[in-house]
Amino acid sequence: MTDSNGLKILIADDEPLAAERLQMLLARIDDVLLVGTAHDGESAVRMAEALQPDLLLLDIAMPGQDGIEVARALSRHGKSPAVVFVTAFDQFAVAAFDVAAIDYLMKPVDADRLARSIDRARAYLEARDARSPDEALAAPPSQWLEEFWASDLSGLVRIAARDIDRVTAERDYMRLHVGKRSWLIHHSMTALEEGLDPELFVRLHRSAIVRRDFIAGFTRNSSGRWIARLADSNEQPVGRLYADQVRAIAGR
Repeated sequence: MTDSNGLKILIADDEPLAAERLQMLLARIDDVLLVGTAHDGESAVRMAEALQPDLLLLDIAMPGQDGIEVARALSRHGKSPAVVFVTAFDQFAVAAFDVAAIDYLMKPVDADRLARSIDRARAYLEARDARSPDEALAAPPSQWLEEFWASDLSGLVRIAARDIDRVTAERDYMRLHVGKRSWLIHHSMTALEEGLDPELFVRLHRSAIVRRDFIAGFTRNSSGRWIARLADSNEQPVGRLYADQVRAIAGR
């Protein structure tokens, strides 16, 4: 994964001050080697292909190819570098998991937060490189969404899809419910329904998706409409268009 000088890192950011800050922060971290700095998407792809970094600290809003496009382009070339997005905008968090980013840092980058990202990158690369070719073929990347990034008071938080109890729509946003906490993400219900594993989740209403094992049972109200009883004692009305889902779950 790395040479004797440590983890090889490439910075891609069109803002000179932002790139310089990352360089200064990296200088304080042991066992890392800055191999270059790119200032637009096209040069980021060229430099990554030539320098073969282990980790790419990648801005998203750049002229020409943006960071998402850069990550997608590099993912087509064998073992691509681990990607940590570094951006001033949290609205790109939804797109980040589509290209398997291992972390998402908000500007101005905090030194401790960057150090944690470096540790996460090391762990990711070590686990990836430890897999044999047969294991890599036997375990292709999942076609389903496995994680989300959502805004939090401290910045951004990673949410594993399988930890989500239910999803409810709130105008142009979706609320992810995990235990007693919840987060808003900018996504459509249709896209979530198509992206979440149908073995784990089921849509019960035009504005609600529920994890299957979070459903404790079903009852009918006075008008004959199905109501899902959830594990947290809440209830979720079942839309008339989704009544077949109840019969499928119940095996009837």
